Amino acid sequence: MSEMRYPFLDLAKVNAPYEDALAEAAVRVVRSGRYIGGPEVEAFERELADMTGVPYIIGVSNGLDALRLTLRAMVAQGRLREGDGVVVPANTYIASVLAISDAGLRPVLVNPDDRTMNLSAEGLERALSENDGVRAVMPVHLYGRVAWDADIREMCLRHRLAVLEDNAQAIGARSTADGLYGGRMTGALGDAGAFSFYPPKNTGALGDAGAVATHDPELAKIVRALANYGADRRYHNIYTGFNCRMDPIQAAMLRVKLPYTDKENADRFERALAYERTIERADVVKPLMSEAVTDCVWHQYVIRVPADKRDAMRRALETAGAGTDIHYAVPPHMQPCYARLAHGDLSLTERMAAELISLPIATGTTVEDASEIARIINAIEI
Repeated sequence: MSEMRYPFLDLAKVNAPYEDALAEAAVRVVRSGRYIGGPEVEAFERELADMTGVPYIIGVSNGLDALRLTLRAMVAQGRLREGDGVVVPANTYIASVLAISDAGLRPVLVNPDDRTMNLSAEGLERALSENDGVRAVMPVHLYGRVAWDADIREMCLRHRLAVLEDNAQAIGARSTADGLYGGRMTGALGDAGAFSFYPPKNTGALGDAGAVATHDPELAKIVRALANYGADRRYHNIYTGFNCRMDPIQAAMLRVKLPYTDKENADRFERALAYERTIERADVVKPLMSEAVTDCVWHQYVIRVPADKRDAMRRALETAGAGTDIHYAVPPHMQPCYARLAHGDLSLTERMAAELISLPIATGTTVEDASEIARIINAIEI
């Protein structure tokens, strides 16, 4: 095997441009003496609120906790009740489904759209017609592509669905249609949005971190309390809560990187465009190329190849020095813990899982690298 000239992801290279500022931020936190909560977390929450246009931001421990705290808060509000159905695309990462079941709610899995690989209005409508007791929907902006349009908005309003966006992969993306409250930034489209700042994300921390965004002040108060042992003030626990607070050190790291989100997204768009223009194989299905940088922020660039060629394609790319990954190899309903969800026709989701290959697109991969990886793909004989 040749040297890995084009690694799939090198986090040291991702963070190299910010190294001095990150070091200064870390020292600032150390010298502050505030290691739980405090000014760094509060400042990050304000800055994310300014970026998204959402009035209430709660920094939390990770993206999964952002989802599950929000759903538990909706249950505490009475907006949702135990056993209510939550529509979620079946090809999402398992965290989306874990959050639903953790809150005592019922995951309603639907196949995504074959081209966008996201939830569609048709899929949502089918789920509503075939399942009783659906009270919420979780649009997942998978791979950085916006999963929202005017038809989904209308359906959510007509059926009075609670909307929690899984915005783990699409920070900085914008919808072409208004959200429920008029905004168009992902994370601002529904009643609440969950962010993940896991290190490989477009805007990543140096460890685990997440955030909840909401337009609802009551929901914000409940989420904040649930994340702090269920306490609304010291030694006054009104909920059976958790310890899911954002660390100030991660807030400080994110404050360094958050202003560069648009630049990171724009750079990823250019790499995606290089793949789009250069990959020419008839047996490779490329993802839809967005017309604008903000339609899709390209957290991943995912191609599809025939299942019987996928492993050979990956081996050939690795031999040529190009790393790849699979997002995601095993859908939630095929995991042992969710075997009970393996009903209905989810064959499209299963077929996608057998065909997907993620190509390098993060910082450290240049436009020229992407073009060369595409040429390698064109030349592979399988």
